[in-house]
Amino acid sequence: MIHLLFLVLFAEGAVAFLLMVKIGPLRELTMRGLDQLKTGKGPATMKTLACTLGVIFLSSLTSIIKIQNRGAKLGTVTPMDQVLWRTHLLETSLTGYALFLALVIDRLHHYLRKLIDLREAAGSFKDDMTKLRKELGSLRGKDTEASNQARSLREEVAGLGETLRRLKAEAEGKEKRAAAAEAHVAALQKQLEDLLLEYDRLLEDNQILQSQALAFRG
Repeated sequence: MIHLLFLVLFAEGAVAFLLMVKIGPLRELTMRGLDQLKTGKGPATMKTLACTLGVIFLSSLTSIIKIQNRGAKLGTVTPMDQVLWRTHLLETSLTGYALFLALVIDRLHHYLRKLIDLREAAGSFKDDMTKLRKELGSLRGKDTEASNQARSLREEVAGLGETLRRLKAEAEGKEKRAAAAEAHVAALQKQLEDLLLEYDRLLEDNQILQSQALAFRG
């Protein structure tokens, strides 16, 4: 039993050392092995082994207490009890160290897995940041292009506004000239009407004069 506990202890120590110190691909291989142990039936098996070691630890500890109580009652400890006491003490120590190393290995694996996940997330975050920076650069380029287009449109609008004001001024000038021309035409029409009236009056006077001339000849 002690040889088996020593073997378990050395194996756990090697696993803990490989988890703490990165030696080539050994840490990755150890992590993969522990990942497989924590999947499927692995957790149940590990719990069973831990419970077995716990039972051995408690049994050895109980035996140590019994031997001490028996020695206290007898006032002396027999050589056989001394041998058993030392054997159980060694088993208890080895079992306790094995359980402690198992807990250390479990915590190391847990935190290393978290660290790996965080590094992968950080790598993904860096990739996302690179993409976002590229998109930001593209958006800035588009923003500059849009600003240039807006400036060009403002200049075009300003030119169109100036052209509109010039055309409005020309239209107002034409309207004024048209109004003046209409006033001149109205004045000419009035003069024409006056001339026509004068002409009619002269015709009437001419007819009267002709009638008087014919009457005077007769």
